[in-house]
Amino acid sequence: MLYVKAPAKINLTLDVLYKRPDNYHEVEMIMTTVDLADRIGLEVRKDGLIHINSSNGFIPSDNRNLAYQAAQLIKDTYGIQEGVTITIDKEIPIAAGLAGGSSDAAATLKGLNELWNLNLSNDTLAELGAKIGSDVSFCVYGGTALATGRGEIIQKLPAPPTCWVVLAKPKIGVSTAQVYGGLKIEEVEHPNTKQMLAAIDTNDYDLMCASLGNVLESVTFKLHPEVVMIKEQMKRFGADAVLMSGSGPTVFGLVDHESRLSRIYNGLRGFCDEVFAVRLLGERNPLA
Repeated sequence: MLYVKAPAKINLTLDVLYKRPDNYHEVEMIMTTVDLADRIGLEVRKDGLIHINSSNGFIPSDNRNLAYQAAQLIKDTYGIQEGVTITIDKEIPIAAGLAGGSSDAAATLKGLNELWNLNLSNDTLAELGAKIGSDVSFCVYGGTALATGRGEIIQKLPAPPTCWVVLAKPKIGVSTAQVYGGLKIEEVEHPNTKQMLAAIDTNDYDLMCASLGNVLESVTFKLHPEVVMIKEQMKRFGADAVLMSGSGPTVFGLVDHESRLSRIYNGLRGFCDEVFAVRLLGERNPLA
């Protein structure tokens, strides 16, 4: 059995520029990985089948699963006759805006590259990942990056200033398609991506906090008022800066002093089941 770590991501910025002729949205976002991860186990099967085992009963075990799609894509593209059993040990909340499914797919691509001795580069794996979903390319690389296009064009960035991240997910799932569908691009306040790039480049924590922004908040907040409440509570408990990740509903807060971390964590545990206190990872993943 080969094991691969599949870390979650947060968006430090998420901007939508316009809707493209292919019906995707042109995005500009800065993403970074955090130290919350699923663990993917891969074991060769001789019968040619793809089989998903998961610790979480809400995960589909058929071709709706992005890890399943990743295995199928590798098999089809490179003519692999063997099958694989994919065991997904879930830590990342589902439908949370943290790219859990995309990260599982990316880990599957990287693991099968090693398991089947394909010797593919991360760039090739990222190109394959773009066929599965918009965040998979970023998850292949991990670390910190500016993602453009529909999210598949990845420009590596330095690691952001080190800090703690508190993640809180309410008991709801959010439909990414519904959120993008409800976005009125002409009405949103666009985040200052250039300023965030400067904050990362100069390792300026305060500027990073001041530059957080996500245009999808305006839509998700209307659909799910409890997300607004979590954001307000996180600020009240003392986070330096707070933002919703992706299309939500997970909200994250940044904290640079560990002394304030437990207050925020414990305060949120009072009314939110899934709360995590983790570090920013910020650095790129190894090849496998």
